[in-house]
Amino acid sequence: MRALVLLAAAAIAWALPANADELVGTLKKIHDTGVVTLGYREDAIPFSFLNPGGRPVGYSIDLCNEIVADIREELGDPGIGVKYKLVTAETRIPAVRSGEIDVECGSTTSNHTRQKEVAFSPVIFVAGTKLLVRRDSGISGLRDLRGKTVVVTAGTTNETAIRTLNDKQKLNLNILVEPSHAQSYAKLVSGAAAAFATDDVLLYGFVAMSENGADFKVVGDYLSYEPYGLMYRKDDPDFANVVNQTFTRLAESRELVRIYNDWFLKRLPTGQVLGLPMSPQLEEIFHLVGVPD
Repeated sequence: MRALVLLAAAAIAWALPANADELVGTLKKIHDTGVVTLGYREDAIPFSFLNPGGRPVGYSIDLCNEIVADIREELGDPGIGVKYKLVTAETRIPAVRSGEIDVECGSTTSNHTRQKEVAFSPVIFVAGTKLLVRRDSGISGLRDLRGKTVVVTAGTTNETAIRTLNDKQKLNLNILVEPSHAQSYAKLVSGAAAAFATDDVLLYGFVAMSENGADFKVVGDYLSYEPYGLMYRKDDPDFANVVNQTFTRLAESRELVRIYNDWFLKRLPTGQVLGLPMSPQLEEIFHLVGVPD
């Protein structure tokens, strides 16, 4: 009987999460504080935005909450709480690096430059820079904007793309920079800019959500390609394992596809429907993560 008790105790000890003394990095921070802090955006529809009740919701928010569920299991503490903190395109990377937030749940491009500063989840979406213009503007692409004003959001890869193309093609653009996507869109609506350049999926979101959205259209070729990921701190292998395990679990159960469909094909909390089926590129990426054929 004593041997059986010892064997059972050993099995339980093996099944329990790592001892708190063995935790490091983000998992230790979460264990010690009892809270996961998620960074959210207020205007990145449908990835991360505020519902009519003022609560952060969206595709990226749902994925982040799945990570939180696995953190609770990893730490053996179902009482781990969630705190949301607003970030912008400019503040999101510093907020991750400083530990102000643990995961950024938005519409952030995973590229080589940013991967030197932060880590990224598997790709959650593939977008690209396009232009939003008035339907009656006669503008169909970047070259039609020669000498005109284009608005971009500070701290985005879209700003970099527009500046690079402006210099390369000698377009003599007047480039306005605003702190948020909502403020960039407002410049377009007011007539202060002839075009708003950002990721196409975000532009379709503004068209769908705005009362005057029917007055605008997305135009032009892709000016850049933007694979999105969820950001967290670099050089934290234990936390990276949790993130990757979450995506494997969601992929193998096809929950990853269901969550995508909930936000891109079904009605949003605000009543609109984006109607954006999954692209072949994203389908292939999800298959590589583990979604069955």
